[in-house]
Amino acid sequence: MDIRVYRGRADDPAADRAVTANLLTQTAETGVPAVRVWRPHRQVAFGRRDSHADGYDAATEAAEARGYHAVDRRVGGRAVAYTGRTLAIAHAVPIDDIRQGMCDRYSETSQLLVDVLSDLGADVTRGEPANAYCPGSHSVSSVDGGEPVGKVAGVAQRVQSGAALIAGCLTVAEADESELSAVLGPVYRKLDIPFDPDSVGSVSTAGGPDDPGVIAEAVETALVGTRSPTVSHAGTTETQGN
Repeated sequence: MDIRVYRGRADDPAADRAVTANLLTQTAETGVPAVRVWRPHRQVAFGRRDSHADGYDAATEAAEARGYHAVDRRVGGRAVAYTGRTLAIAHAVPIDDIRQGMCDRYSETSQLLVDVLSDLGADVTRGEPANAYCPGSHSVSSVDGGEPVGKVAGVAQRVQSGAALIAGCLTVAEADESELSAVLGPVYRKLDIPFDPDSVGSVSTAGGPDDPGVIAEAVETALVGTRSPTVSHAGTTETQGN
C-alpha cells in the first residue's frame, strides 16, 4: 500500500496550514493515506471553543504581543503553541464511516508516540497532569513515580466524509518548556481556562533526545510503517530534514 509523505513547511503560516488541509482532502478523494511531521511557524493555534469564548480577542492579543502569530485551527480543542521548534504531526487516513473508529485512531496514535519516544530513551506514558494545555484523554506525558507530570504531546482529530486527520503537537527540548508556559499562561488566563505552567514537559526532560530532526524521523518512520512512501516537499526544507 502506498502513502504520501510531506516534508518541510510552507513560507508562511496560512500556506503551511493549507498544506495540511490538502492532506485530508486528497486522502478523502484518492483513498491514499498521508503523513507529515514538521516544525510549524511560531504561532498559537486556537480551537473552535476558544474562538467563541468571551476572552478570545484578548487571548489572541496576548499571543501576538509575545511574538506568536494567532491562528484558528479546525482540529482539536483548546489553544496550543509552537515555538518554531515544536513538532507537529498530521496523519490522514481513509475511512468508510465517520461514526466509527475515532477512539481506535486516538488510542493507536498515542500508543505509537509512547512506543517511539520510549525507544528513544524517554520515560513517557499515556495521560497528562492536571491543568495541562489543551486537555485531552489521549495525551502523552513524562513520568515521575508512576504519575504523569509534564505533557509532552497532545493528540487531536478531525473527521470528514472519506477521511480522518489525526494531528498532534510534540514538545522536544527542555528549553521550549518555559517558552510555551510563558505564552500559554496569559492566553489561558484571558480564556478563563485553568492552566499550570509546570504541566508543560518535553522529550528531553523525559530522558529522550532534544534534536527535533531525530524525533521527526522516528515518528515519520513509525507512521509510514511498511508502506511505500512518495515524498513531496511542502515548501522550504527545514534544517532537521522534515
